[in-house]
Amino acid sequence: MLGMSFKNLKVWQKSMELVKLVYELTKSFPKEEVYGLNSQMRRAAISVASNISEGSQRTSDKEFEHFILMSRGSLAELETQRLASEMLGYGRQDLQQKISLLIEEVSRMLHSFHRKLIAQSS
Repeated sequence: MLGMSFKNLKVWQKSMELVKLVYELTKSFPKEEVYGLNSQMRRAAISVASNISEGSQRTSDKEFEHFILMSRGSLAELETQRLASEMLGYGRQDLQQKISLLIEEVSRMLHSFHRKLIAQSS
């Protein structure tokens, strides 16, 4: 898995879709959230994709595993923040739903990818 272009990884591509949707959703948040949920959700979303790309360029599958786990953590943060924003009535409901489904999909993909890395490094 190491050395391959992260741009070819489906999980990275899906996480970039997630970034786009999160930016679209947060554009409509109230101005007072610009340094709150708006900023937090954007950082968490980009962190998912960034950790995948960084991990792919490390020197061992063990290091890559670590970055995949970091991505999973950022994804969990994003889901919590999304739920909070939905509870507060922020953003379009259709985008909230799309993001929720994509978070679930990326979560499954990261879990599967992590298991493959563990099997390879054993």
